[in-house]
Amino acid sequence: MGNLNSELFAAIDSVADGAEEHELAASVRELMRQYRNRVDPRDQVLASDTDVVAYAAYRLPATFSAARSAFESAAASMPGFAPGTHLDVGGGMGAAVWAASSAWPSLRSTTVLEQSAPAIRLGRRIALRSTAPAVSGSEWERFRLTGAVPDGPRVDLATMSYVLNELPPQVQEDVVRSLARRAGTVVLVEPGTPEGYERIIAARAVLTSEGKSVAAPCPHGHACPITPGEDWCHFSERLNRSGIQRRLKFGTLGFEDEKYSFVAATSEPVERPDGRVLRHPHKRKGLVSLNLCTDAPGIEERLVSKRQGRTYRAARKAEWGDGWPPPEEAGH
Repeated sequence: MGNLNSELFAAIDSVADGAEEHELAASVRELMRQYRNRVDPRDQVLASDTDVVAYAAYRLPATFSAARSAFESAAASMPGFAPGTHLDVGGGMGAAVWAASSAWPSLRSTTVLEQSAPAIRLGRRIALRSTAPAVSGSEWERFRLTGAVPDGPRVDLATMSYVLNELPPQVQEDVVRSLARRAGTVVLVEPGTPEGYERIIAARAVLTSEGKSVAAPCPHGHACPITPGEDWCHFSERLNRSGIQRRLKFGTLGFEDEKYSFVAATSEPVERPDGRVLRHPHKRKGLVSLNLCTDAPGIEERLVSKRQGRTYRAARKAEWGDGWPPPEEAGH
């Protein structure tokens, strides 16, 4: 199987190259306006072929990168999990489809539920460029998400990325509960905002009430130690921008940082790290300060000094979102 990151970005560039750039730019501006003003779930925002190509060019790389990072964190906490079947809800043009196959190459089949016909057409077209069987052979069904996900065959993995924010609170709960009952493992990704975090925490409570164990990012199954309104749990993924992305985003930077919140819950055995690094570690000469979410109450500030040798060297390499301690340190 090839590099799904490269395959996806090449596929996006190929469809964007065939469109008029001024039309894509106008569509991007309108899409940004609608999302900033809060999308009504009854509206179909991605209503035209130009809209979906514009969205794919300016947002799909970021949502794919965030979903892939979240899924890889989940996979690391479930080393024995090798899913074969996958259901993606509100799949858009397939960011989570590509991301799931990157994190779990064992996937054989994927079904995508999406309400926008143009999004389905483009998602299918892009998927054919993949060497991953679950991506290139993915099946797409038109479905409007206004309540619980319909009954169907049980799947190993269910995902939903950047969708809960478009649903009323009661519908969010119904959807999450139905996913928990239909899939062995559920992974949900939302924007890394205070509101996105609150949606993830609410979904986490529903998933655990259905008997699921939290696999990631939490290193425990207790209540989140972060107080909503005071802080929020989120992570960041940096990705390089292509030329078309820079032009459509009206920016000059060659990269962007996508902030996201997520939860993975499962019926599988889990091997969680003792802690999770929250925010960028503060690194000074001879000292590293780590904010850790652990099994203990509250957020712990862990100071690691140069005198601690190998642990200090590991702390210098630690990044936001990493498990702590690293595997080679866990037994020491």
